This record gives sequence, structure tokens and C-alpha cells, in this order.
Amino acid sequence: MSKVLGLVLAAFMFITGVTHFTAPTYYRKLVPAWIPAAPALVVLSGLLNVGVATLLAAPGTRRYGGWATAALITAYLPAHVDAARYARRASGLNNRPIGVAARILANLGYIAWALIVARTAPPPRR
Repeated sequence: MSKVLGLVLAAFMFITGVTHFTAPTYYRKLVPAWIPAAPALVVLSGLLNVGVATLLAAPGTRRYGGWATAALITAYLPAHVDAARYARRASGLNNRPIGVAARILANLGYIAWALIVARTAPPPRR
């Protein structure tokens, strides 16, 4: 089961990483205004998503990939929490209170998923 969870998470992170390059405008809108260089940050986060996907895909690094994925998605949480400050007057369902709450809950679920992979993956061989 751990292998399947890890491989599905790897595919998910890879696909979301690639979409940082194919649909960067969506991700730029998620970056809070107080964070500089949104385009560069979107590129960096896309590369990091692909990087953790690579770790998750390989059995020998799956445990590390799980921990790295949990840390990476945790690093994304401030952007979603920041959106809650503007949710009442925002347009678009994704930016309304229910959309922001759904984004936060989804990210907490992704973190839990990554932690399950990290805790259940076999330890790397030495």
C-alpha cells in the first residue's frame, strides 16, 4: 500500500510541478502580494515539485521524498492562509471563503498523505 500511495503522490507532485510551467498565471495569482518575484517563485516551486516527485518515485528515496513533500506543501500554506484575509471581497469561487477553506483543507490532506508515505516507506538500504 505504501508503494502505491508513494507512486500516486509522485505522479500528483510531478503533474502539479509541470503545470507551474504550463499554467503559470494560476500559480502567480496564489502568491501573496507581499512576496516579491512571483514569476521566479512559481518557477522555483515548480522545480521543487518535480524534485520531490523524483524522490517519491524511487523506492530508495521514497521516505525522504515523503518528508520533503510534507515540508514543501507546508511552505505553501502561508499563501493560502493569506488569501483568507481577502476572501470576503474576492471574486471567483477559489478566492471566496469557502474556496480558501477548501484549499487549506486540501493542503492539510496532502501534508497528511506525504507524512503517511514518509512513515510507511521502507528505510533506505545502506
